[in-house]
Amino acid sequence: MREVALSPESLLDIFRQTGAYLKGHFRLTSGLHSPEYLQCALVLQHPNHAETCGRELAAAIKALTGTSSVDVVVSPAMGGLMIGHEVARAFGVRHIFTERDTDRKMTLRRGFSLQPGERAVVIEDVITTGGSTLEVVELLKAAGAEVVAAGSVIDRSGGKADVSVPRAALVTLNVTAYNPAECPLCEQGLPVVKPGSRPS
Repeated sequence: MREVALSPESLLDIFRQTGAYLKGHFRLTSGLHSPEYLQCALVLQHPNHAETCGRELAAAIKALTGTSSVDVVVSPAMGGLMIGHEVARAFGVRHIFTERDTDRKMTLRRGFSLQPGERAVVIEDVITTGGSTLEVVELLKAAGAEVVAAGSVIDRSGGKADVSVPRAALVTLNVTAYNPAECPLCEQGLPVVKPGSRPS
């Protein structure tokens, strides 16, 4: 894991200023519950913040891998779309995205395709368990692409998430997350909110 020139605290300040650092009782995409949620879309809706995050994340990936030789940036929809596009802009390459089919399996649609041997980077907004990123990595490898690295704006795993390739983040946090069956917020009767991009 590598953190970058945009300091974690300065980026978290941007999250606070834009109302993107939420506190309450949230159900994460992973299914876990948490008292904190970072809604990247509220930061990335501002083009200047999106451009800065994309440029910094691209720089982190270049430093991590020792190369700027990337052919395509791929993101899982919806969360990774804006940041993936900005990272692709910084690399000067195209950006495509994956979606879930009716069986909830990650797939390429809309005519997107990869050529065998293309060097790909996977970009997500927030990683908690790394599950969505890993699904995209595996999809790309199955299509014959070489997945060089992965990256995210926020890493909620404390650096522990394993996506099978080198990974960079702008901010790494140890955010409390609970199994729903053992969630003290549920025990207190606090309503749970699902603020992410994936339907409940």
